[in-house]
Amino acid sequence: MNKLIYVPFDQLNQQYGALKTADPKSDHIVLIESQRMVSGRSWHKQRLQFLVSSARHFAKELETSGFSVTYLESATTVTGLSEVKAKFPKYELICATPNSFKLRQDLKDLGVHFVENDFFLTSSDLFKIWADQQKSYTMENFYRAQRKRLNILMSGDKPVGGTWNYDAENRLPPPKQHDWGKSLTFIADEIDLEVTKQLPENTWGNLTEKVWATTRSEALVQMQHFFENHFKDFGPYEDAMPATSWTGHHSLLSPYLNNGLLHPSEVVAAAIAKFDSGEISISSCEGFIRQIIGWREYINGMYWYLGEDYRNSNGLEANRKLLPLFHDPTQTEMNCVKSVVQDVQNYGWTHHIPRLMVLSNLALLTGTSPQEFLNWMREVFIDAADWVMVPNVIGMATHADHGVLMTKPYAAGGAYISRMSEFCKPCKYDPKKRTGDDACPFTTLYWDFLDRNLDHFKNNHRMFQQINGLKRLSDLPQVRVRAHEVLNRLDAGSI
Repeated sequence: MNKLIYVPFDQLNQQYGALKTADPKSDHIVLIESQRMVSGRSWHKQRLQFLVSSARHFAKELETSGFSVTYLESATTVTGLSEVKAKFPKYELICATPNSFKLRQDLKDLGVHFVENDFFLTSSDLFKIWADQQKSYTMENFYRAQRKRLNILMSGDKPVGGTWNYDAENRLPPPKQHDWGKSLTFIADEIDLEVTKQLPENTWGNLTEKVWATTRSEALVQMQHFFENHFKDFGPYEDAMPATSWTGHHSLLSPYLNNGLLHPSEVVAAAIAKFDSGEISISSCEGFIRQIIGWREYINGMYWYLGEDYRNSNGLEANRKLLPLFHDPTQTEMNCVKSVVQDVQNYGWTHHIPRLMVLSNLALLTGTSPQEFLNWMREVFIDAADWVMVPNVIGMATHADHGVLMTKPYAAGGAYISRMSEFCKPCKYDPKKRTGDDACPFTTLYWDFLDRNLDHFKNNHRMFQQINGLKRLSDLPQVRVRAHEVLNRLDAGSI
């Protein structure tokens, strides 16, 4: 039977999903550029340009490969598919299982036949088997099971090097006068330029040069660039926050893994090959591999396992509106926040530590609504997807799920940022102070956060040290006063 194959914008790969068995002689390929998707939110310019341009390039590549392709701009995905389906009434409409609850339900209601989604290394069914056997959903346990199941960095039943996790070696701060190298830029072609011209007016952020690949060939160039120039130093400095580089030694491959231009299996294979050449330390290789077969697969698995309503969790009853600085970095004099938001504004990206310990930490400490923060993260990051952001924001960033994903909140004062970044020295605020006009807002708000949420954490054994520290504060009344001032000024964009 002839097939009508729908390809979502996060399944752009001919070797996987519904396309891996496609026949150009009999099958017709459909991509839908939904106006609801394009203009329904205030997307980052970089993100929207990347997603749409990648899809248009992919459609063109499919045509070059001999496929008959319909690339349709429509009000919604369902409207567009219904229109195409009417033109091909005898074709079976199929799609690889979608990567979000909403699209999966929409297509199910339309009668789409789902085939295997193999854009991840772990199916939802396989993840459920693992999760159902756990007392707590610890990522490290999942990661070790992945290493064994996939036989990656294993020597028999033991980890290569004798240790599962080299985190302790991968937490160095940015060294002085370190060469972080240059990030790649790409040449915008006609499709890129056309998409840029068509971006809706309600987009946010900057788009001055092409720093993100929009074709598979360009994504492969980025992958090679990472392994040749940054892989060696990735491990030791993966948590470092330099002031002079927006990329550090990170791979910048997450957008391409998330839209299908690259597959996790090929990225892992390339990492292992580089490690086997003897040029890369086990700590760098293991740290990188863990992000892909561990964290990425774990987050996707938990997204489906925890269910659709998980996104509405608000265990700490945090209801503050999104701070103005998240959309305008000039609304704060906090050097770390201003610098990180400026990077997000310029590139639609910053690595996992600024996301967690600056942006998310600020949302957590200020009691910002998890759902408002989730919406912002979904809109501005180039690698954002529903399955990525819901568990990361609700579970890890804002601790809104009563500790289901993480047993303790990722809350920190200015000391952590001072240790792991180059932001604090030129800043007007002192990370060592919690009271006074020059006290670091992070330090003040950290203690106020513990104080405000004492009932939530007093029985959490992993918070014992922090709660004990709170009890010993002789200036807690002054901290409360300073915190009230900080929160008001953050709301007003004047701190």
